[in-house]
Amino acid sequence: MADFAISLKSVGKSFVEWRERPRSIKSILSQLVTFRLKLGTHVSKTVLEEISFDIKKGEFVGIMGRNGAGKSTLLKMMGGIYSPSKGSIETSGKLIPLLELGAGFAPELNGYENIFLNASIFGYSSNYINSKLNDIIEFSELGENLYKPVQNYSSGMLVRLGFSIAAHLDAEILLFDEILAVGDIGFQSKCLKKIKQLYSGGKTIILVTHSPQLIEQFCNRCIVFDNTGVIFDGDSKEGTGTYRRLFSEK
Repeated sequence: MADFAISLKSVGKSFVEWRERPRSIKSILSQLVTFRLKLGTHVSKTVLEEISFDIKKGEFVGIMGRNGAGKSTLLKMMGGIYSPSKGSIETSGKLIPLLELGAGFAPELNGYENIFLNASIFGYSSNYINSKLNDIIEFSELGENLYKPVQNYSSGMLVRLGFSIAAHLDAEILLFDEILAVGDIGFQSKCLKKIKQLYSGGKTIILVTHSPQLIEQFCNRCIVFDNTGVIFDGDSKEGTGTYRRLFSEK
């Protein structure tokens, strides 16, 4: 049985960017009429390259880096949302990603209905969801808002619902991407307490955040990204120091 939760080997990710591409049907028709149709050009943009590291089972890993450094892209690959352009990612254990507000929710359905939908997307049965339902509802503190369409939720309410679902499903690996950047301080504190409880219970936690304080308080390892790659991987306090220096460089 593997002793790692996630293993990355020479992982890279590139995206295609289009330039000078027609942006509307009207512009395409105009170009066709004048026999000057231009489909545009595209270039490949590398976001991450040659990323290799293992995350052991039971680790609490913080991931940091400047905006655009590839942190969210990395988590989406770990969660199976994106496929690597090269290299491989292997996971050992059930994994739940909480990466984007509202991801996995049907806007026209209410919060209660979305609990079942979201959990079923992760592969959980209705019977299992029912066994966790009261805990999810109670933790979310949404009250009557639980029966309103999710499309009317604020960002804070979406975090409440998404986090409550993810934190109460029986998964070995949890991915959190800036989930504490919105919402009130009371619920943030409650989330952190729950994350600490999950970690103490043996869960593997990967947290993307711009908060050095969170990394130093909760994580036993910090990985810092810059310029498409890893520039630090080790002690949390040293990692936050590396992160801070990114913004002091001229």
